[in-house]
Amino acid sequence: MPLFKKRTVGKPGEWYYCLEHKKVEEGPDCPAKDRFGPYASRSEAERAMETARERNLQWENDAKWRDAPAGERDDD
Repeated sequence: MPLFKKRTVGKPGEWYYCLEHKKVEEGPDCPAKDRFGPYASRSEAERAMETARERNLQWENDAKWRDAPAGERDDD
């Protein structure tokens, strides 16, 4: 008996954005490597790429995420 079972059918209300097909799906139809989610609603899944862009911008502009130049350490 396998330790982890692969779910082929999602639960109602689980929404994903498929990066391969560029569409919203209810339930995990595509492999995990090709999707964002789960989201609580279809509208959240539809905004997946916009949400990712917003988060990337936040991280890129966050001083805590910047790498120190080679040879320097940030000892807070």
